[in-house]
Amino acid sequence: MNKFGLLLGLLLTVSASTMFGQMEKSIKINEVMTNNTASMQDEYGACNAWIEIANISHTTYNIRGMYITTDRSVLEKSMSVPERVKRMSVIPNGEPRTNLGARQHLIFFCNSRPSLGALHLSVTIKPDEPVWIGLYNGNAVDLLDSVTVPVMTENLSFARQTDGSPIWQVKTAETVTPGISNFISASETKIAKLKREDPHGFGISVLSMGIVFFCLALLFVFFSLFGLLMNHLSTAKKVANIQPLKAGVKTVEKTTEIGHKTSVILQDGLKSKGIDKEIYIAVIAMALKQYQNNVHDVESGVITIKPKNTDWNVEYIQMTQFHE
Repeated sequence: MNKFGLLLGLLLTVSASTMFGQMEKSIKINEVMTNNTASMQDEYGACNAWIEIANISHTTYNIRGMYITTDRSVLEKSMSVPERVKRMSVIPNGEPRTNLGARQHLIFFCNSRPSLGALHLSVTIKPDEPVWIGLYNGNAVDLLDSVTVPVMTENLSFARQTDGSPIWQVKTAETVTPGISNFISASETKIAKLKREDPHGFGISVLSMGIVFFCLALLFVFFSLFGLLMNHLSTAKKVANIQPLKAGVKTVEKTTEIGHKTSVILQDGLKSKGIDKEIYIAVIAMALKQYQNNVHDVESGVITIKPKNTDWNVEYIQMTQFHE
């Protein structure tokens, strides 16, 4: 029984150590600014170099007791732990913010004094020199993460492309993200872009006036063409209604009638006077019908005078147009 308990305890110890080791690997150096002049201030208004630590896991982990250093000599394997600790800055206890939740970030100010606060470290960072930064676990032996930051100009940061990504990049002052995720999907609104590109409004004024004048030009062209079309239709209508045209039409009708009578005379002789036999037959039949109905010579005795438009002026034009 004692052997079984000892074995179970050993397994639990090994599994716990493995689990905590995996969780420690989720603590990363995420973003660094070595030349801070106006990017981020501490609670005292000072602009110091800063290091962002991120928990890229989905569980909470307390980073108190871990160490941050910029002294590459700690990489010497033969160096004793006490000597290594002297060259590091410890993340102190008693600060609730060191208990990093899932996907959370924490900023530490460098070139400072720990007496100013738990987030102030004595780690030395020179802005005009490349700097190596190492993150050690609480035993000051295991290196959890490290990065070498090149010389940076003012207010630029050296950051992972995304939280925990192995790819590092230089971020401009406008895209620095201290304390939040390195990758932010955000799009600039059209109004903000317009204000940025045309702060005095000259461009939008010219564009607006151009649109107005273009629309006016289109209206002018449309109504000009429409007016020409209507004028053409009106002229054509007037030409179609002039009297000589009517006279010409009547002349054609008269010519057709004369031609028909001539054809009848040639067929039936001069006695027919150009009248069709069908007309004679119809007249005789109508007379017989009236005689049978005793209405041949019956008059109503009522005189009705109906006005008749003789178009005498039209006849005058017809009579004179051929003598001009």
